Amino acid sequence: MAPSSSPLRSTTSETDEKYANVKWEELGFALTPVDYMYVAKCKQGESFSQGKIVPYGDISISPCSPILNYGQGLFEGLKAYRTEDDRIRIFRPDQNALRMQTGAERLCMTPPSLEHFVEAVKQTVLANKKWVPPPGKGTLYIRPLLIGSGVILGVAPAPEYTFLIYASPVGDYHKVSSGLNLKVDHTSHRAHSGGTGGVKSCTNYSPVVKSLFEAKSAGFSDVLFLDAATGRNIEELTACNIFILKGNIVSTPPTSGTILPGVTRRSISELARDIGYQVEERDVSVDELLEAEEVFCTGTAVVVKAVETVTFHDKKVKYRTGEAALSTKLHSMLTNIQMGVVEDKKGWMVEIDSCQG
Repeated sequence: MAPSSSPLRSTTSETDEKYANVKWEELGFALTPVDYMYVAKCKQGESFSQGKIVPYGDISISPCSPILNYGQGLFEGLKAYRTEDDRIRIFRPDQNALRMQTGAERLCMTPPSLEHFVEAVKQTVLANKKWVPPPGKGTLYIRPLLIGSGVILGVAPAPEYTFLIYASPVGDYHKVSSGLNLKVDHTSHRAHSGGTGGVKSCTNYSPVVKSLFEAKSAGFSDVLFLDAATGRNIEELTACNIFILKGNIVSTPPTSGTILPGVTRRSISELARDIGYQVEERDVSVDELLEAEEVFCTGTAVVVKAVETVTFHDKKVKYRTGEAALSTKLHSMLTNIQMGVVEDKKGWMVEIDSCQG
């Protein structure tokens, strides 16, 4: 399928073979369809078949499937990167595989094994390697899906599951250069204790769209949600985790069932400790947020993004951003590992073997 942006024709056959015809400089966070996707299926109580790479396109699914009727579905998000010496690498796919397994247990689904998940991601990236942007021009966003696709009318686990992976080259999630302007939503909540806020269920995201739409209509970048139990503690944004900095202490809300355990969140916590910061996972009140020196967000899509302002009721607070900000240093540390600029001493990156398959 043709990319969604206007194609940029290359002038040499070598370039044509290496890269897809995309205006890389114009990439945002939107779908640019690639050539192939991965599909595997399994029956309830069995293991997934090996799966196969097929042309990217629409899928056929019963109107009576649990994903359409009851929202029985999970998704993941991770990225592939092209280095200056033309290696293609994936960031911590094992962590996404483990998180999908946790979510599958919560939703009574059959997940792929860790090895199957990682191998399927590798195959998807390799099949679409010309869609991995040039170094510094973006990344290949990878979206694994696990959905209840079998036919069942009543509320029950699906008789069949589909594991599907598609991808798209992407640029920045937020185009603002300085930092995000957040609105604290004190009327609606993203998750509650005992619910599914701690797993990447498809059902977690559509309920936040109204709050996000209203915030963006008012000029904000995103919404920060509070805990449903007390309404006093911060939790996360619509699609990313949050940190605050005061003195030498970096604090982030705990993943105690209502907050998604982000892979980038975990990585940034480790990097911050490496450079001498004390990292605390604990309840963080709105009052502490408003008194912080610096605030930033983390996620696969946003990477590490500074928060410039937070508005709570009629109070607006401005935070440190720019070159002096910790978020800038952590962003550089993380992306240098991902892009192969520095040695990956953490063992986070998985290389894609061009001879594979």
